Amino acid sequence: MDTFGAPDAVHWRAWLAENAGSAREVWLVLHHKDSPTPSVRYAEAVEQALCFGWIDGHHRGNDEHSSRLRFTPRTPRSTWSRVNRERAERMIAAGLMTPAGQAVIDSAKASGTWNPVPDPDTVPDDLRTALEGCAPARDHFAAFPPSTKRLIVAWVVGAKKAETRERRIARTVELAATGVRAR
Repeated sequence: MDTFGAPDAVHWRAWLAENAGSAREVWLVLHHKDSPTPSVRYAEAVEQALCFGWIDGHHRGNDEHSSRLRFTPRTPRSTWSRVNRERAERMIAAGLMTPAGQAVIDSAKASGTWNPVPDPDTVPDDLRTALEGCAPARDHFAAFPPSTKRLIVAWVVGAKKAETRERRIARTVELAATGVRAR
């Protein structure tokens, strides 16, 4: 496991410029605000990673003054959150996006993974109708946290075939009726 500590965004970007094309992962050490050690901040780290086609992942504690955040090249099938799309657009506008990062964005737009992760309040009509047909499922689903609803909706709309989507809707209703979150 390779780790790297960057005192600022400039050093993190320099590491990415040198290694993003060949490394498979890196654990970036982020020092907490109360630490005397200077450190790149989370938002800056993600912005710079996006410029090179990389994305953050697992977050682990390191010690009482720091944590580690795993960065890897973004996979072609990974979806883009609204926040990361906005970050990427800011990096493009600032002229900081690299050709490698732009290629990942172009690929995501072509494959449909650039599209926003569904808003948890925007439930597709077919799922809404199925939930409305079962009052306990409807009530439990409504009480799920927004993050859970978002994952369920993304799972349903991510189905490639109509029959898969129908099975996922049925499973969602079945589990929600008992208060269990699908997936």
